[in-house]
Amino acid sequence: MKKVFFAPFSIVFGIVAGLVGRKLFDQIWGLIDDEEPPDGSVHKTSWRKLIIATAIQGAIFRATKAAFDRWARTGFLRLTGSWPGDEEPEPE
Repeated sequence: MKKVFFAPFSIVFGIVAGLVGRKLFDQIWGLIDDEEPPDGSVHKTSWRKLIIATAIQGAIFRATKAAFDRWARTGFLRLTGSWPGDEEPEPE
C-alpha cells in the first residue's frame, strides 16, 4: 500500500533529479571541454572523449538519482510516519 502512495513522490522527484543531473553534467563538462559532450552516433567522435563523458554523466546521474530518491523517501516518512521501502538491507 505504501508503494501506491509513494509512487507520485517517486515520479516527481525522478523527473526533477533528471533535470538537475543534466544541468550538473553540462556545467561540469563545460569545465572539462569547450565543445559539446560527444555523441556516440556521430562518426568523427573521439573514443576517449566519448567514454570519459559517458562515465562522468553516468556517475552524476546515478548520484543525483540516489540523492533525490533518498530525499523523497525522507519527506514521505516525515509526512506519513512510514518509510516507503525496506528498513534494513537483506542479508546476503
